[in-house]
Amino acid sequence: MSKLKQEIKDSLQSMEQINDFKTLARFIFAKKFSGFKGHFPNKPILPGVCKIQAAILILEERKQKNVRLTEIILAKFFSPVTFNQELVFNLEEQPKSNSESTVIVKVSCEDKKIAELQLKIKIIEP
Repeated sequence: MSKLKQEIKDSLQSMEQINDFKTLARFIFAKKFSGFKGHFPNKPILPGVCKIQAAILILEERKQKNVRLTEIILAKFFSPVTFNQELVFNLEEQPKSNSESTVIVKVSCEDKKIAELQLKIKIIEP
């Protein structure tokens, strides 16, 4: 597991499976999180790619299988976030087959819309 992926996993505070297709997860990224390095000096902002990786991690944790991102359909970022802010990920999976899905992710912080993602993923069988 990559260092960044492990740090994102360590930032996961809680995860609740609402039903077969919906999951709610909460993350808090510490000041020392490596994703903040260089993004931006003296004003750390969580990179969008970390939000995408967090969504993939949610799926991997829920399914207990590896997930591959095959396409970013939509990635809209509305407001920056920094360290020690609780991010809430509302994830809804729309299966296309046994191994492929479209995933809609809405990220919020203190009830403020932070990001909206639509990702195509594929489950990797061992």
